[in-house]
Amino acid sequence: MEHLFEKLAEHGESGIYPCHMPGHKRNGWGEIPRQLCRMDITEIEGFDDLHQPEGILLELQKKAAELCGAEESFYLVNGSTGGILSAVSAALPAGGHILMARNCHKSAYHAAYLRNLKISYLYPEIMKEYDICEAVTPAQVREMLESRPDVGAVLAVSPTYEGRLADIVGIAEAVHEKGIPLIVDEAHGAHLGFSRKVQENSSRQGADLVIQSVHKTLPALTQTALLHVNGKRIDRELLRRFLRIYQSSSPSYLLMASIDNALQYLERDGAEAFAQFHKRYEGMMERLASCKALKFLPADREHQDLGKLLISVKNTEMTGRQLYDILLNKYRIQTEMAAGSYVLAMFTLNDVQEGYDRMAEALLETDRSLESKYPFADSFSDKPHCGLWTGREEADTGGQGSRNKEPCKLAEAWDGNREEILLEESEGRLAGEFVNLYPPGVPLLVPGERITGELRQSISCWVQQGLTVQGVRQAEGKYLIRVLTAEKKF
Repeated sequence: MEHLFEKLAEHGESGIYPCHMPGHKRNGWGEIPRQLCRMDITEIEGFDDLHQPEGILLELQKKAAELCGAEESFYLVNGSTGGILSAVSAALPAGGHILMARNCHKSAYHAAYLRNLKISYLYPEIMKEYDICEAVTPAQVREMLESRPDVGAVLAVSPTYEGRLADIVGIAEAVHEKGIPLIVDEAHGAHLGFSRKVQENSSRQGADLVIQSVHKTLPALTQTALLHVNGKRIDRELLRRFLRIYQSSSPSYLLMASIDNALQYLERDGAEAFAQFHKRYEGMMERLASCKALKFLPADREHQDLGKLLISVKNTEMTGRQLYDILLNKYRIQTEMAAGSYVLAMFTLNDVQEGYDRMAEALLETDRSLESKYPFADSFSDKPHCGLWTGREEADTGGQGSRNKEPCKLAEAWDGNREEILLEESEGRLAGEFVNLYPPGVPLLVPGERITGELRQSISCWVQQGLTVQGVRQAEGKYLIRVLTAEKKF
């Protein structure tokens, strides 16, 4: 079949003069390589239209569905964000009720805001040894659906940002018993299902809508993603409508070609690439098993995705940010993110042996320099984690909200009157803005949630450690946060 990069390259050398957009006219300018410009086009003759595909883009999307085990697949050019916005919007009517994991990416909350949805939350358990969220379980989903009969769709995350895998088969069974669709944010799982050593993907496990970021774990350009749809619970024409709304009307052909190229790579070289990946990653983990102070989240096919290297410093006097800085400044290794008590590094099919060797040597040397001063049981409270919302009071989010006794709808809270106050004075107030560590972009606070003393202290600790906390602003040495001006019951 035809592939997009080849077709773009051929067109760039065709001699056809471009009296059309884009404005670079296939000539390089400044630091942009001319080769990129020669393949960067708009919807011209022979290249199809992403929003009404009838030619090459239609065929490429059919091929994506075939490879990923979906009935129908859509190319996304603004990341999983556009896919989540479209999926949630198509699955529920405006004002509907969604049941979603509390550790969903902020784009899921944005979808709920735009459609004025009511939200009930699935609160994943916290793995206290590592300060991360587990995946939600079928039992949690079934229990929540029994008590909330008006829920119209369920949204789960698998793998989570840290790689925790959910039982999608069991969750799908629980959701489909109610006759409603299951949406899975599989942004970090575009590689799933292509090797026997990794879990199957959610399309093949019963999910109705699955969103994958191709660029996160496969060799594709940033901003590339896929949306898969299965079954009859989703109105596909409505889904197409929202895809046209949330995606650019001028989709990048370079990005679409990048999706095609990544899937072509998997089909042609995937078996060999995965074998090499597993061998190298497992070899690194064997070397790191000798560490005494640093701890690593073990990988297993059922519960933990391979490639997400979580390095815990809870057994040391070091913070996650300090280890992050050491790896970057001393060893020239840029990791994915730092949290209060761990660092997350990512390995994919395209990592070379040098990357594994450098990481192993850096961590082994760092481990030797550390004193294992605190046993795990005594250190849980020393470094705040990202799941503190799990410890709050339970309350039905008949509208929206956290485990507060006064839940409020997200749209009403976010659009409400707000004021900026000192973070140190915010305990007990209702949040007027999202607050999250970035990455990953999972909200610590959602507008309308009450700020607990524990969470306020944790946020203060994180900003002082130098972590990126979105929703908190620093001015003249003070930390400021937006809260609602009226303590209104919505």
